[in-house]
This record gives sequence, C-alpha cells and structure tokens, in this order.
Amino acid sequence: MKVEERIAAYINSLDRGNSEFLNQLRRQAVAQGIPIIRQEAEHLLKVFVRLKQPKQILEVGTAVGYSALLMSEVMPQGCQITTIEKYEKRIPIAQENFRLAGKEDVITLLEGDAMEVLEHLEGTYDLIFMDAAKGQYIHFLPLVMRLLSLGGVLISDNVLQEGEIIESRYCVARRNRTIHTRMRAYLYELTHREDLETSILPIGDGITVSIRC
Repeated sequence: MKVEERIAAYINSLDRGNSEFLNQLRRQAVAQGIPIIRQEAEHLLKVFVRLKQPKQILEVGTAVGYSALLMSEVMPQGCQITTIEKYEKRIPIAQENFRLAGKEDVITLLEGDAMEVLEHLEGTYDLIFMDAAKGQYIHFLPLVMRLLSLGGVLISDNVLQEGEIIESRYCVARRNRTIHTRMRAYLYELTHREDLETSILPIGDGITVSIRC
C-alpha cells in the first residue's frame, strides 16, 4: 500500500459519516462500480459548502445523486441545488434517490448535455461543483464562468487522472491522450486566469478550488 493510500485510509477512518441514507447510497455505488466523489474529497466539499453558505449551488454531473445529496445535508436553509445529467440510465435512479431522501424540493435535476443546458441557464451560483466528463471541463469553463458569482467557489473533481497528469502525453495510453491534453489545458487556464484564484489539492484523485475575484 502506498503511503498516500495509508494516509487517505487514516483520514477516512476519522470521518463521522453522513446520514444513514447517504452512507448506504455510498456503499451501493461502490459495490456497483458507479463513480462517485471519493471519501477524502467529500470532506473538503462539505467544508466549502458550510464555509460559503451558498444560496444557489450548481452541479455538473449528477450520476446517482450522491454529491448533490451530500451537499444538501450541509447547505444552509433556503439553498437550492441544480444538477445536470445526460446519462439516461442514471437519471431515474438519481431522481428516486432525491425522492427517498426527501430532497425533491431543494434539488432540481436538469436532463441533457451539459454544454446545451449551461448555455440556457440564467442567474448566478455561489458554488459550482464540476464532476462530469473530464475531457469536457475545458469546454464547460466559459459557460461556468458566466454563471459563477463574484466571490463564488468553483470546485472541480478528479483532475489528476490517477497521477497521469504529470506524465508526458506520450507516456499516457493513446486512448487517454485527448483527456490528458484537455485536463492540462484546464488546469493551466484555472491557475492563470486573472479573475480566479485557484489551488490544486492532491486529495482523492485531485481537486481544484477556485474563487472568482
């Protein structure tokens, strides 16, 4: 076991957990191989939701609804979450999870391709969580920036590609090179935009926290 994995295991052992419904949903998702936010990364997401106290949250990539439900458990009263998902098989599962958790009134799921949905959204969001197709992050960014409020927080998950991000593209499997190139471009853009202050954290599979300034 790598030292990093041992540290993550120790940190996760200190976690007090979430609601029983969410804990069960995590176990089911892991057992079925459904990609959800890693446990050590979800700690950070919860901290920023509590710290920011957002009124509007946008999530790009719903999957089975785990992260949206996670945020709903720590967000302030009156906050609303809008989440986007295009994978048809997972949409009814997420909707059912929202219903079972009693969160239908605070979580709205928009079906469709994120590029198209983001183009038609109005208003601003205090916190945006990006957890969709990694090769599309760089394309989502202009649309997301249009929606991110001044002082708003943009959190992007899975940005280190299991460590491959530091390798030359020629050391990466051919099938992953496009995603590798696009993710590098995304990270460069986040860290070099004058209207963002960004930190890249080696937590989980890598997570970025960007503040709009």
